[in-house]
Amino acid sequence: MKLAPKVIFLIIDSEGFASAISGALRPNPPFTVSTRDECFEFSLEDYGIKDHKASGSVIHYLDDKGIYLVSVLILQSYDPPVLACALNEVLSHIAGGSSPSSSKPALVVPFVIASSKLKWENKTLTKTDRSVLLHGAAMGPETDISRTLIAKVQKLPSTSQIYCEQLACLFHLIRFLNIPAFFLVGRTGRILSNQAAGEEIQILCGFLSR
Repeated sequence: MKLAPKVIFLIIDSEGFASAISGALRPNPPFTVSTRDECFEFSLEDYGIKDHKASGSVIHYLDDKGIYLVSVLILQSYDPPVLACALNEVLSHIAGGSSPSSSKPALVVPFVIASSKLKWENKTLTKTDRSVLLHGAAMGPETDISRTLIAKVQKLPSTSQIYCEQLACLFHLIRFLNIPAFFLVGRTGRILSNQAAGEEIQILCGFLSR
């Protein structure tokens, strides 16, 4: 699976967040990038799973010379225990898909979770808590992307406890595979859709102009 040096990793969700991000990234004039869409499907039989496959789609953004700039990978949603197997299979292809002479692509993982599932310092955030709504966490080797994004959002406290199966699996597997990644974590609440989500989409769309 060929990918750009920058990969935005999304998982389909019932709230439509992944669709909103991928849709907002579609280029408009005066951008001179083109897009290339493809689908992927990986067997999970090595995990003893025969009735599911790790599947999804990728939108590639290329410059006028055909050079891959950004890839947006959208994985189908899965429930445990298939979830961990599907994530491991896709991330292993990302980590192992690079040639020995090249580095692994840098991932950006935007994620929105309920306020009740994000906790630190013995405090569970509530919908009416008006603290920063976007937090970031870098993982693996430092990249230009992680340096850029950490300057735009507040760092996720090291004491954070995240009660979300998808996000917990991503943290664990990306750390294990040593893939450079930056997590953008937003929380649901009455302010998120207007303020934080808009800022997050704006940050991601900025990749296409570089």
